[in-house]
Amino acid sequence: MKKKPLFLTIASVMALSLMSATGAARAQDANAGAKKVDMCLGCHNIPGYQGSFPEIYKVPKIAGQNAKYIVAALTEYNKGDRKHPTMHAIATSLSNQDMADVAAYYEQLGKGKPAPATPPAPPDSVAKLLAQANCTSCHGANFSKPIDPSYPKLAGQYADYLYAALKAYQTDGNPHIGRNNAIMMGMARPFTHAQIKSIAAYVSSLPGEIKTVQLPEFR
Repeated sequence: MKKKPLFLTIASVMALSLMSATGAARAQDANAGAKKVDMCLGCHNIPGYQGSFPEIYKVPKIAGQNAKYIVAALTEYNKGDRKHPTMHAIATSLSNQDMADVAAYYEQLGKGKPAPATPPAPPDSVAKLLAQANCTSCHGANFSKPIDPSYPKLAGQYADYLYAALKAYQTDGNPHIGRNNAIMMGMARPFTHAQIKSIAAYVSSLPGEIKTVQLPEFR
């Protein structure tokens, strides 16, 4: 039997070791995440807390949100595909492992009963906008069961945040404001601000699984 060259054997071992390390870095640890969220608590764990940039709106509810989506969002803030100076600074301070752990922590925080499978029907005018945007094809018929966990749960999210986020997908050429996502840009851009405000108001009114959980004390 012909022996494999030694350097190939060593290379194979090194490749397996790298794959193992990469897998470990992707593993999520909610307990570890609980020790890494101090910079998040002052905004995302105060119900109704409002940010002031680029306009005044409530910071999003993220407790109970899909961990895969939280990682995707942090990665976009890191890369600048989502423009927000504060979130960019926070995201660039986190390793991939930190992002995974923080996301796991918030996904399990305040978990409760699932959202109803059939939400209240929207007004006819909003139903036409939702059909035009085809929102449920990604975010699910109840806006709480997206087709992939890398997409966010939206039901019950703050309306003013949803409105600001949708406007960001309509923004070009601003170094501080905007979001770069081909699917969402294509969805949001045909609508007026009044129309996306109507969509945001309806989605916000739905019973959902995401929330803001106020902790008994700050660490």
